Amino acid sequence: MSNLDMTPGQRHTVMGNQAICRGALEAGVRVVAGYPGTPSSEIIENLARAADEYGLYVEWSVNEKVSLEVAAAGSLAGMRSLCAMKQNGVNVASDFLLHLAGSGVRAGMVLVHCDDPGALSSVNEGESRHFARMLELPQLEPGDFQEAKDMTKWAFELSEELGQVVMLRSVTRLSHASGGVVAGPLPQGEAKARFEHHGTLLDTNRGPVSSAPVSVKHARQQEKLARAVELFEQSPFNTYQGPEEPELLVITSSICQLYVKEALAMLDAAGRVGVLKLGTTWPLPPKLIQKNLQRCGRIMVVEEVIPFLEENLKILAAEMAAEVGPKEFLAKREGYIPSTGELNPDLVAEALARALDIQYQPRPAEYAALAQAAAPSTDSPRELAFCPGCPHRASFWSLKNALALDGRDGFICGDIGCYAMGARPSNYGILKTLHAMGSGTGLASGFGQLGRFGMDQPVMAVSGDSTFYHAVIPALINAVHQRSPMSLVVLDNSGTAMTGFQPHPGTQNNAMGQPVPPVDLEAVCRTLGAEVTVCDPFDLEATREAALKMLADQSKAKVLILRQLCALSPERKGKKLYDVQVDPDKCLGGQCGCNRFCTRAFGCPGLTWERETGRASIDEVICAGCGVCASVCPAGAITKTERG
Repeated sequence: MSNLDMTPGQRHTVMGNQAICRGALEAGVRVVAGYPGTPSSEIIENLARAADEYGLYVEWSVNEKVSLEVAAAGSLAGMRSLCAMKQNGVNVASDFLLHLAGSGVRAGMVLVHCDDPGALSSVNEGESRHFARMLELPQLEPGDFQEAKDMTKWAFELSEELGQVVMLRSVTRLSHASGGVVAGPLPQGEAKARFEHHGTLLDTNRGPVSSAPVSVKHARQQEKLARAVELFEQSPFNTYQGPEEPELLVITSSICQLYVKEALAMLDAAGRVGVLKLGTTWPLPPKLIQKNLQRCGRIMVVEEVIPFLEENLKILAAEMAAEVGPKEFLAKREGYIPSTGELNPDLVAEALARALDIQYQPRPAEYAALAQAAAPSTDSPRELAFCPGCPHRASFWSLKNALALDGRDGFICGDIGCYAMGARPSNYGILKTLHAMGSGTGLASGFGQLGRFGMDQPVMAVSGDSTFYHAVIPALINAVHQRSPMSLVVLDNSGTAMTGFQPHPGTQNNAMGQPVPPVDLEAVCRTLGAEVTVCDPFDLEATREAALKMLADQSKAKVLILRQLCALSPERKGKKLYDVQVDPDKCLGGQCGCNRFCTRAFGCPGLTWERETGRASIDEVICAGCGVCASVCPAGAITKTERG
């Protein structure tokens, strides 16, 4: 039984991502694809678990662009389709999305893109709504959990009416929070796929599918946007609440509308403020906007990160100046709403209080002082660190030592995954660049070419196994072809660990749990012409020597695969390789001259320093039993015994 099974007409408490899934099922979705990325991952996971029950095809694709292409194929063959990704993924998919916007789609197709204001699970807080305006696509933004379901279902209908892919945006606080949703009925009947292609190029339902002839298709695309405006003027997802002539008009969208409601309640100011909540945020419906701008002269726009809605509203306000009169905007450019990070009811209340001249203090000064005084005694000073038994710690330990032994001030270009924490001091600070997926290898390929300009530092790059398939392969091809003397280290922990162990092309099962042929990572690298070495990162000496050998060879691109299961993977979780102990007779603490080497330098959370005894000890509760620390202790005081 799937957690998407709900009784029609009854209220259920679900996560925002589950609500989106349920809306897709109620719309009759058949083809679903995506690439893992928080906060969007649960959409594909939930639909994959429901695939057999509801007759779906669901896949984790190799990257976001391919996932969009897979979903588009479903639409072009008459199957309603959905594609899900986080904000970074829209950048990856945007090349195909630009052309798909020109060609249009057939059966309803929805691109769910989930942004991460505040970068809670990202290394950026990119704003993906701009792609809707740039690529001339309709944009929807649900404001609560019921809308997440209802708007997803409507997005498929809208897509079919327009013959265009529809973008539906969620954010972390909507995707991962839970709320009440009244379920609707599920459609009945079988779906049959067929791609019609014998019509003319201008026949959108039976001809070949292309964005050419560009001038004709582009004009049609803009006609679709104009039709979207007509529909948005009457959309029930755009609502106004408040007095007919408020002192202040707040225009908002997405989860921010909940923050506004709560802030007005906190300030007891609902009777003074009107709230226009927009669910259709691109293109904006001008008649609706004009009607509401006429209510008052002061406008506050509440949205997160970049002023997307604010700028589009200001353009309309300027165009309508003769009808609506001059307006005073109180938003990001005016310093009322921050342009970085997440919003919350307190931040919105502060902005509203300032605009309405209300004295507001989020908490009493006495309480704030007491909380500040109490914080140091309860706040742990421990830095973020890899999990106990994480193979990345062992890998970076060996790479750090190899670079030091090499002695030429070499460095490592990082990538996106759990191993990005290698940039932090608590994880040896070993990564010196950190950008997009695959960029570490591309940067290393470029650095490797700079020897002709006197650069004598060796360069390495790291990537995870999922990232290798997603975006590293083209960069590795470039490095091999251009004879760049760089070294790629693939940290292969056999899954997309950071987002929940989703399968990738190197694993033996797909998103629906069916067996599939794995694409051999090592064979791919050899086929590309790279010299390949494979090591177990828990073997510190062998890994260090392999890395040193790669650093010494400055003639070509090389690949070192460090293969070891993630300690939290379903295959290894709770299964210790070794029983690890500290011999109290051999551990002399700082007295032996190591200066607490194991806890100070190696830094595994499974090792603790006992102040009372002045010795190290093993935390049996969290130790994963990898046994690597036994190789680190210079006094041989840490022992490991293999489990049977």
